[in-house]
Amino acid sequence: MAGLRETRAIALAGPTAAGKTAAALAIAREHDAEIISVDSALVFRGMDIGTAKPTAAERDALPHHLIDIRDPSQSYSAAEFTADAARLVREINARGRLALLVGGTMLYFKAFFEGLDAMPAAQPEIRARLEQDAASRGWPALHAELAQSDPVTAARLAPNDAQRIQRALEVLRATGQPISSFHGRKQGGHGPIPLFSLEPQERAWLHERIAGRFDAMLAAGFLDEVRALRARGDLHADLPSMRCVGYRQAWEALDGLWPMAQLRDKGIFATRQLAKRQLTWLRGMAERHVIACDAPDAQQQLLRQVRELP
Repeated sequence: MAGLRETRAIALAGPTAAGKTAAALAIAREHDAEIISVDSALVFRGMDIGTAKPTAAERDALPHHLIDIRDPSQSYSAAEFTADAARLVREINARGRLALLVGGTMLYFKAFFEGLDAMPAAQPEIRARLEQDAASRGWPALHAELAQSDPVTAARLAPNDAQRIQRALEVLRATGQPISSFHGRKQGGHGPIPLFSLEPQERAWLHERIAGRFDAMLAAGFLDEVRALRARGDLHADLPSMRCVGYRQAWEALDGLWPMAQLRDKGIFATRQLAKRQLTWLRGMAERHVIACDAPDAQQQLLRQVRELP
């Protein structure tokens, strides 16, 4: 345990449905830790079933942070996460406890470890004008405008990617420079800290877990949860919250874009694609400690490796 006192923080990552929650709870109990969620969906209130949010009992048993901190009408950036997580690590350490960062949003992990591009601050007035413009002309028109001045950025954005198009045009109008010119100018960064990664040896094992979890969500009332969010009247399909895997597919089904009978297959397929992207990110993190999450003794292996930290 002396090594962990020196470390003060460790990270646990993995694709969706890999067993991160159970593993994190086991580590936290053994090492007197508090959990910092590294998940861009768990930040939203009222989105419980479709995000597989830790249960009330799990959250009561151990302190969890960065869950239910935003309304679904709001956004939450990697920069905000990095600042919040750094503050929480300090506060948890001050209480004499280990900070355990757990989740599957790899962009957040990367931002926390390596820092972020030194982007200009938000410009609320410019952003408001862009929203008004989009309301009258549509985001594809603003995407075409972006392509005239910053073709590099426009080429990697979908015409309806409202959040990123807005930010790119905001930076362009505020500075006269394309947002791509700010990439590579890193600031911040709080790594390295030990990173443990739950990765399956057999992809079929993960696919079965994903299907089982999506079926359980549907049985638990996931569609009713999405209906309740739609009934608020202030949410729409382009918000970051409603672009989360599962929620996007349910929203489209309720919009009648395709038959409701296809929701299960589309939701499972989208979740598999998310898991594939998460694993690709993880394999680019060379310093991680890999645990085969489909091994019968995966949790025991993880706990042993955590105990053996220098």
